[in-house]
Amino acid sequence: MKLRTLGIALLGTVGLTALSACKQESPPALVPVEPSTRTQDAAAEGTPAEASPEPEPLTGGGTVQGTITFKGTPPTPAPITPSQDPSCEGMPLVEQSLHVKEGKLENVLVRVRGLMPRSPRTRPAVVDQKQCSYTPRVQGVAVGQPILIKNSDGTLHNARALSGTKSIFNVAQPPNGKPVQRTLPADAEVVRLKCDIHPWMVSWVVVNPNPYFATSNADGAYSIEHLPAGTYTLEAWHEVLGTKTAEVTVKEGETAALTFEFSTEDAKGSASGSVK
Repeated sequence: MKLRTLGIALLGTVGLTALSACKQESPPALVPVEPSTRTQDAAAEGTPAEASPEPEPLTGGGTVQGTITFKGTPPTPAPITPSQDPSCEGMPLVEQSLHVKEGKLENVLVRVRGLMPRSPRTRPAVVDQKQCSYTPRVQGVAVGQPILIKNSDGTLHNARALSGTKSIFNVAQPPNGKPVQRTLPADAEVVRLKCDIHPWMVSWVVVNPNPYFATSNADGAYSIEHLPAGTYTLEAWHEVLGTKTAEVTVKEGETAALTFEFSTEDAKGSASGSVK
């Protein structure tokens, strides 16, 4: 009986010791982990993080399309002195602000004026530097839509953004360096990008409250799709010739035609980069 009692006592002592050991070896309580700040840091530094997903594509509505024409004889573009930099080989040798082909005007930004409650564009609009030229010359972005500035040349560039005479940012672009991402102020409206190293390099970005805009191509053609049915004021903007406005009525599932005409007369008294 004494041996049995002693065994039970010893078993109890061993059990308590084992239980205590189990408690000591239990994993520590989970501590919430702060989310990675890599994306935040990248945004703060102006470098692109992971590509933002495009919102739901616009659907339905109607289309406005047309042509931008130029009446008269366009002025002879000023020559550009060729750069001795090998990376600039293939650069344009004449000024590109007024590009007319067979009476059709390129690089006119056509946009719907006013604020419209539709999904914004979140994927960056790209501005590239190739052969010492900005590509594209003219494009639009919706308010809040970032721009991604690339340097595909093997030479140093810089991108200085100006709204009128106000400087928005100025970033260095090393040869074949990493792209730089920036978001333009909502009130900037018309932003000019220029390279101080190669002064002929110019690009324009027009900031619009809604995602309904398009730039005319080399044939002067443009198209704005999925515009909700209604009557709108459209504006055609050119960096040298100023602006033209017109009203258009859009019907669901239909295409409305709208042509804008510029001429040599529009160049008189028009300030480059202004919006009338």
